Amino acid sequence: MTECVVVYFSRLGAPMYTHETVALTTVANAIAQVKQCGLETCYDGARHRPGRLYFVPNDTLVSDEASSIGIRGADDLFGGVVPRAFVKTKAITHELVGGAAERPPGWSSAFAGRVRNVVLPGYAAFSAGDSRIAAARILSRGPLRLKDPLCDGGRDQVVVSSMRHLDELLESFPPDRLAACGVVLESNLRNVRTLSVGQVSIDRLKLSYYGWQRSTTNNRGESVYGGSYLVCVRGGWDALDRLPMSIQERTAVDQARAYDLATAEYPDFVASRRNYDVCQGLDGKGQWRSGVLEASWRSGGASTAELAALCAFAKDPTLDVIESAAIKQFGRSCEAPHDAIVHFRGDDPQDGPILRYTLVKRRLQQAA
Repeated sequence: MTECVVVYFSRLGAPMYTHETVALTTVANAIAQVKQCGLETCYDGARHRPGRLYFVPNDTLVSDEASSIGIRGADDLFGGVVPRAFVKTKAITHELVGGAAERPPGWSSAFAGRVRNVVLPGYAAFSAGDSRIAAARILSRGPLRLKDPLCDGGRDQVVVSSMRHLDELLESFPPDRLAACGVVLESNLRNVRTLSVGQVSIDRLKLSYYGWQRSTTNNRGESVYGGSYLVCVRGGWDALDRLPMSIQERTAVDQARAYDLATAEYPDFVASRRNYDVCQGLDGKGQWRSGVLEASWRSGGASTAELAALCAFAKDPTLDVIESAAIKQFGRSCEAPHDAIVHFRGDDPQDGPILRYTLVKRRLQQAA
């Protein structure tokens, strides 16, 4: 029996904004309500007893760190565990340029092969030479997007239209960092719509969802992730299949499921929270494309909406479908709807004035 839910900050986790830490605690509190147990806002290895804790980490955990704190499987955490650090990044989404390409230890060509048809055209590269080979192939079809695998929320992504521009950008990647983390090069799309497909499981409760992401402008004038609108259904992928949706949405769900199934190619992978971003738009030749951009196996921007829906399902067994939304707005003049659950409103020391809230709407129609 779980003694308490604990927030855990990983040794390899990136620094968090204050509002992100508040959102993580909000998620942990909702999980404690579902599990009907206590909550500790910070893990203390000297005080907490192994084996009776449920962890809410700020990042996907690597196997050795997870086992060191007593995590044995997906039932012990909200998030995921991967065998090596690079597996939690968007680098695994694409194949290498060839059999002789540089790669980190533990790289799975089988995974890359299984997801090839459900992602955008592109490559992962772990050397400057391989990056140039990848770029030459992609640029023949139009501009490419160069991504730092360690960044999220649309940060540190550059559209590249020439090899000269690529070489300028590669100079900012030290060879040792490039060898360890790599870069992602994929076809750049325009008129883009980003969808989210995911699944959350806590004890015997499970929900699956599809939805849409919104973009917003932060306090530095940059376009960033601004939240997600979700349609959540009680149950697994099969329950999601029974929901009415457009052809484009159905395509996104099918691609995300295929990506999710391919994770079996990485030994010791487990996850209780699975979120996949799917990008749809026009490539350099005007062809419509759809593909999974990356996975998130940790508490993320949509997680307050996920947990709000899960709490609603826990309270009312007759509910099958819930609409929920997690919203981020920047600036001092933002106002939340009267029925919103506000998580953060104020000046974040690093991110400036921001408002974060969640909305929940019951749906009358049930899954068919």
